[in-house]
Amino acid sequence: MPLDRSLYRLRYRVECFFPDLKRFRAAATRYDKTVTSDLAVLHVASMLLWLR
Repeated sequence: MPLDRSLYRLRYRVECFFPDLKRFRAAATRYDKTVTSDLAVLHVASMLLWLR
């Protein structure tokens, strides 16, 4: 079975995203009580990681 390099690259990017996301305490410990505020923390953390 041949290796799909584009799929592997995307999978690697997702696997590396979660340890980086855990650096943000609010996202890692889920202090937020509502889905909207939890999603907002994930968006802000994702933007900061993307800008890095």
